[in-house]
Amino acid sequence: MTYTFRHSVPEDLPDMFVIFSEAKEKMRQSGNHLQWTNGYPEESLLREDMARNESYVIEREGNIVATFVLAFGEEPTYKQIYEGAWVNDMPYGTIHRIASRHGEHGIFGQVVEWASRQVVSLRIDTHRDNAPMRHLVIKYGFIYCGIIYLQNGDERLAYQRIGL
Repeated sequence: MTYTFRHSVPEDLPDMFVIFSEAKEKMRQSGNHLQWTNGYPEESLLREDMARNESYVIEREGNIVATFVLAFGEEPTYKQIYEGAWVNDMPYGTIHRIASRHGEHGIFGQVVEWASRQVVSLRIDTHRDNAPMRHLVIKYGFIYCGIIYLQNGDERLAYQRIGL
């Protein structure tokens, strides 16, 4: 299966919102009722990601099947980590808002492989109740580092991966 990665553009927003809706449904079905609520992610946030050239879509056979953010630079909510520590302080990329269409499998691994070619150190965080994502981050070589808190005060479990 061949995937194409590209920066997202405003015309991709309808597909991206369908993907986020399906991802939220998967989260709820797996018992994660507290992540991505109250209209998150908002269109304004997605447009900001695009303006920073950090938003991507993944296409298969010309159809958008997934979306994610790969952000570079220091993530403000990662400055303070509790009950643990980051693996190191080297420059890193952060994966945010990764989501795929129903029936798509292996997207997380594809994103990690692609992102690892962009930057050696990757970080990611997820909600404690997001068991499928917690499983995937460990499966793809991320190490649990501790707890971070989002700007709104919500807790997230934080992970880091150093490429080989």
